Amino acid sequence: MKKHNFSAGPSILSSEVFDKASESILNFDGIDLSILEISHRSKEFVGVMNEARKIALHLLNLDEDEYTSLFLQGGASLQFLMIAYNFLNNKAGYVDTGSWSTKAMKEAKFFGNVIEIASSKEKNFNYIPKHYTISDDMDYAHITTNNTIFGTQFHEIPESPCPLFSDMSSDIFSRKLNFNKFDLIYAGAQKNIGPAGATLVVIKKEILESICRKVPSMLNYQIHFDKDSMFNTPPVFSVYACMLSLKWLEKKGGIDVVESLNRKKSELLYKEIDNDDVFNGFANVDDRSLMNVTFNLYDEKNKDVFDKMLIENNISGLNGHRSVGGYRASIYNAMDISSVEILIDTIRKFKNYI
Repeated sequence: MKKHNFSAGPSILSSEVFDKASESILNFDGIDLSILEISHRSKEFVGVMNEARKIALHLLNLDEDEYTSLFLQGGASLQFLMIAYNFLNNKAGYVDTGSWSTKAMKEAKFFGNVIEIASSKEKNFNYIPKHYTISDDMDYAHITTNNTIFGTQFHEIPESPCPLFSDMSSDIFSRKLNFNKFDLIYAGAQKNIGPAGATLVVIKKEILESICRKVPSMLNYQIHFDKDSMFNTPPVFSVYACMLSLKWLEKKGGIDVVESLNRKKSELLYKEIDNDDVFNGFANVDDRSLMNVTFNLYDEKNKDVFDKMLIENNISGLNGHRSVGGYRASIYNAMDISSVEILIDTIRKFKNYI
């Protein structure tokens, strides 16, 4: 029986991606070699890498002459370090909206002065700060567009007089934004792009000229750009599966289409959570995420009953992060609405039971 996987990551992928990827493990593209064993310098994989990079820019509606995309390793956590190593010469500003932005700030402090532009820490990050100003004397400003742990999301991208960088690990490709507002975007693949192992980085080419410190080769964006994202052996299978996932998204109609589906899924689930006083949504209503729905029981005495019903209905990965407790439903692009409906039906049965 089908499992309904609401895990925050590594997360669900489409059945089409699983089918094609599994075929390629045995025989990739009819060459009688597995995708797991082909050379990363082979024309077959170079084609995969180039196609993945090209589709990523196309989906984001970014000009290839102005932007480049890279598939690197180390997850968003390495990007916390890399962006500062390459671009933080004096000071940078961060909007602190959760655990990941806090960690990004910690890494950046090794290279320069880090300014906290705004923070929602005092309310355990249950909202997105507003009414702040980004100054023009910083090397860059940094935001985390979606906060996986706390279930909050920027619904308006701040205006920035300095280069704007963003961690989009858990909501990239999920909704239409003016991506031209960003000078650098990065995202660990394992939440909304593909399997763990690859990290997508999108950079405006002109900011590469501002790298003025000596940066070790593996951490230098310019070198990865010059080598077409192939400076060292890339995570071949992860990049391949990401390419399949991006092609699947393109085939569905792109970000416009998937955003409509994502909004429908989240609206249905939030409506049920708000329907009575059994569950309490964690995030501020105006800042709720389309990707990660966080909620708690008002009365924890019935938690064991609800947990048992989740298991009985093949619902997996719903436990909330320890920072928030309760439950978290991650409803990324590949999550079919039927799984959300199963969760809603389970919630209703639970409400009737108690």
